[in-house]
Amino acid sequence: MAVVADRYSISEVTDFYDSGDWLRDSFFDMIERQSAERGASRFVFDDHRSLTFSEFRHEVVRLAVGFRRLGVGAGDRVVVQLPNWVEFAVAAAAVSRVGAVIVPMMPIYRDEEVEYILRHCGARFAVTCEEWKGFSHRVMFSEMIARCDNLEHVLIVRGATDEVPGTSLITAHLADGEPDNLLAELGTDPGPDEGFLIVYTSGTTARPKGCFHTVNTVRASAIAIARSLEATSEDVQFGPSPITHSTGLMTSVILPLLVGAQSYLMESWTPAAAVAKVAQHRCTVAVTATAFLQMFLGALENRSNANTLRQWVCAGSPIPGAVVERARRELSGCQVLSLYGRSESFLNAMCASDDAPELSASTDGRPRGSASLRVVDAQGEELPRGEIGDIAYKGPSHMLEYFQNSDETAALAAADGFARSGDLGYMTADGYVRVTGRTKDIVIRGGLNISARELEDHLIEHRAIEDVAVVGMPDERLGEKVCAFVIVARGHQAPGLDELVDFLRARRVATPKLPQRLEVVTQFPATATGKVKKHELRQRITATLESEKSAHTERLSAASTT
Repeated sequence: MAVVADRYSISEVTDFYDSGDWLRDSFFDMIERQSAERGASRFVFDDHRSLTFSEFRHEVVRLAVGFRRLGVGAGDRVVVQLPNWVEFAVAAAAVSRVGAVIVPMMPIYRDEEVEYILRHCGARFAVTCEEWKGFSHRVMFSEMIARCDNLEHVLIVRGATDEVPGTSLITAHLADGEPDNLLAELGTDPGPDEGFLIVYTSGTTARPKGCFHTVNTVRASAIAIARSLEATSEDVQFGPSPITHSTGLMTSVILPLLVGAQSYLMESWTPAAAVAKVAQHRCTVAVTATAFLQMFLGALENRSNANTLRQWVCAGSPIPGAVVERARRELSGCQVLSLYGRSESFLNAMCASDDAPELSASTDGRPRGSASLRVVDAQGEELPRGEIGDIAYKGPSHMLEYFQNSDETAALAAADGFARSGDLGYMTADGYVRVTGRTKDIVIRGGLNISARELEDHLIEHRAIEDVAVVGMPDERLGEKVCAFVIVARGHQAPGLDELVDFLRARRVATPKLPQRLEVVTQFPATATGKVKKHELRQRITATLESEKSAHTERLSAASTT
């Protein structure tokens, strides 16, 4: 496993500590501080459980001792697959306290995905739920124990029985006693630069890669976000994003723990329920994928139900300017801010509370703290401002490596210690970045590179379109042509292709960039964090075209025989 010195120089580490982007405190030190300062205050809660800071500390210590007695030690990987429950936060802190590495796993993952991650990270231990949404995680993990030689123990959260061999209730491993007495059994607290987290990428185009982080490389982003949002202990974080992904872990656990705020974890997302929960718990801040905000706005019938919200940060994918404008109108008193991040570096750039409102509509923010961004060419050299290239990052939030994948780690390198992202974009004259798509999110029509993001930004402003995704479809002559998938806005008729083409022409979009196919759908295939799985849309339109071609051939054949 990589160490800090493999990624960062001594001078960089010194600068990060001097700037306050990295802290000497461990994960558990943050818990100790908040428990001492506001122990009786509520910290983390879901629809079934609630823990104060003091109760959270007690449960973390009990579980950490239980882990230690079970044999969990420094460097061990512990997979945790849970819904948005308070037990995830407890498990993350307990794993860190014994010096192990937490490997969060989305609760929607099933057999093949689960087995791949278990094997790839070499986990000896796992924590999961009895069942969720009618699916038995207990049964799945009992099968994993039989198939994965490395997996030894599975702890079950909120389970009623302990009947499956190789599994055990998490409550059976909560050590009895007062925290101060139990702490002696845990020994020295691991430092903030030890291995803490392996978070796997969403794997929308290839096998997921494990991004290996320390407490400081994760917390640096939480610190930057807290500063940008002017977060305080008065905030109530609204957390519908999966807590087992980078956005949820950082913004629903680490950020509120850092500032002493409350954190509400929403277990199952529905737009109407989200509106109700924000009103019920008087939530003030949310950090989600743009899709969550779009759905929230669609369900918001009374502005007073969201009048406690002061900031909603859109992450995970670029936020269209039209969404920012709509939110301004419908969420009075709430700022909508853009954030650009990745599992490899969590926070790359964001707009802050003191930025001009129009910046969130036109950019994805700027680097914060001691982080830097530059746009580079294929050779890794910086391009002039305004030119589109690969967005490269350098700063305190970058992972140490792709776990057990030295080739992919090396492929990130650009010049002067910057790491490529694979995201296309440009820098404005004043240092803000605009993401225009992925290096693979382009349509190559007869040698012309067409940005899907450019067309999406235009089309989302059509009054009849709720959401849009542009992909390339195969073409025998040109290689690819543009296909637009759209979701129709409530109360509107589906637009025709000619109507959308005229709409784009009026915006002076060049003729070769115009879509030549329109597909109307009710929803997009998406990851749990709201990213559209464009490879599935490309597969869908390819299959449709092949089916149409086959049917056309059959008709011609039938006609020729009559």
